[in-house]
Amino acid sequence: MLRVYAHDRFTFPVPESHRFPLGKYALVRALVEANPDVAVLEGAPATWDEVARVHHPEWVRRVRYGLLDRREQAGLGLPWSPALVTRALHSCGSTIAAARAALDDGVAAALGGGMHHAGHRLGRGYCTFNDVAIAIAALRADGDAGRVLILDLDVHQGDGNAELYAADPDTVVVSVHGARNYPFTRPPSDLDVDLPDGTGDDGYLTALEGALAFALDRGPYDLAVLIAGADPYAGDALGRLALTADGLAERDRRALTALRDAGIPVCVTLAGGYGRPLEATAAIHAATIAAAASLTHAPGAPAN
Repeated sequence: MLRVYAHDRFTFPVPESHRFPLGKYALVRALVEANPDVAVLEGAPATWDEVARVHHPEWVRRVRYGLLDRREQAGLGLPWSPALVTRALHSCGSTIAAARAALDDGVAAALGGGMHHAGHRLGRGYCTFNDVAIAIAALRADGDAGRVLILDLDVHQGDGNAELYAADPDTVVVSVHGARNYPFTRPPSDLDVDLPDGTGDDGYLTALEGALAFALDRGPYDLAVLIAGADPYAGDALGRLALTADGLAERDRRALTALRDAGIPVCVTLAGGYGRPLEATAAIHAATIAAAASLTHAPGAPAN
């Protein structure tokens, strides 16, 4: 049984025409709840102390008390509200819970997360706090994780992760993303794979194999975090890599299988997905969770 952690009931106000797909999370949860191999749970929210292990105290203070200036709020891309803060803490808490469950079960997931644009001093690109970094810091504080791999398969480069782990030899960041996409200023990851618009399934999967070989060669790891964005999809408003739903499913299968065959516990996060209708994006995310659930009894994974 795959444990997944949801936080969709904590909503926040966004303008009706806003690009952020807030409604997709409830759709993903509904699809995942119908999977008999999945248990949908809810983790505790991250504490302010857990957030402060990763983010600058001034950024934490400004978010907590609604002090963002116009430039900060524009960079974040979401209107500040107390509900946004609550949602951000629960999103981070879901990833912390999923990471801990992955250590026990071999694989677990958060139904969201992957907020890879949030750096030490600022949130940006719809990412208030960096849930992946906060989860890694929480596990390290407990003595439960040393070396960690972040395998980022969102269509956008994870500039926040690249920045946060630039001087950390125990965290390897591998990002496979669109070359001509946000963010436009990119600190280097350990490996950045820049793909041209229209890459398609075959080109993407070939690039993924090379990225996996690079990542695994730098192991061993105590944990891998897979950021499995749905936005490389051909129907995504922000993607442009032109993968099919079948191609994304194969991406997930190959990445998860390679990591689990290497005996690495995997925490899955869902990250971006901006296609319309929302049901199409939700189905891609649900397929990612189904791929993870299929591996709960795979080699190297303890039976639940």
